[in-house]
Amino acid sequence: MPSVIPAGTKAVVFDAYGTLFDVHSAVARHAAQIGPEATRLSELWRAKQLEYSWVLSLAGRYESFWSLTEKALDYAFARCSTADYSVRPLLLDAYRGLDAYPEVRITLQALRDRGLRTAILSNGDPAMLSASVSSSDLGNVLDAVLSVDAAKIFKTSPDAYQLALEELSLNLDEIVFVSSNRWDVAGAAVFGFTPVWVNRLGMPDEYTDIPPRAVIDSLYGLLT
Repeated sequence: MPSVIPAGTKAVVFDAYGTLFDVHSAVARHAAQIGPEATRLSELWRAKQLEYSWVLSLAGRYESFWSLTEKALDYAFARCSTADYSVRPLLLDAYRGLDAYPEVRITLQALRDRGLRTAILSNGDPAMLSASVSSSDLGNVLDAVLSVDAAKIFKTSPDAYQLALEELSLNLDEIVFVSSNRWDVAGAAVFGFTPVWVNRLGMPDEYTDIPPRAVIDSLYGLLT
């Protein structure tokens, strides 16, 4: 079985939301106050947040990911009539400091110990990413934190992935791109990165014609 990270790799670039940070942790912190529709609210919030990013990119428009996050939460509340709307500001505060998955710091440090550079490339805007990196104490195990805000278009646009090439001054075949979002893995593969899919929930493959190099169930799989 080939190594997840091929020889010649110089950097591992990570998606942030869902890959390093648990996007459902904000709702989980306040589930009791939200009520019985907490899980549905969280799922709708995430789904609409992503949908907004895709629609805007296809239409040639851009808004900050924070703006989309707020709008998506309002949509989710509108769909979940029993959810306590008064918790909205608490949810937004929690989203600025989402929980990192337990293996994140260990994995990032291990990769750096192997001489690899580590970076984030995310749809999140710079303030969002800075807050989450700081709250999870990951700043000293990351070489770069990149936001698509610099390109004013969301992933899966090639212009978004290009940011990593320019910032790291590397070739396509020197970067492994890691994401829990299968659409993001497909976009990275088409762009030319070596993609790895973190399939934490054992979901079926949606893009069988654009395969990843490897499928792992946690970031620890990068260390094999």
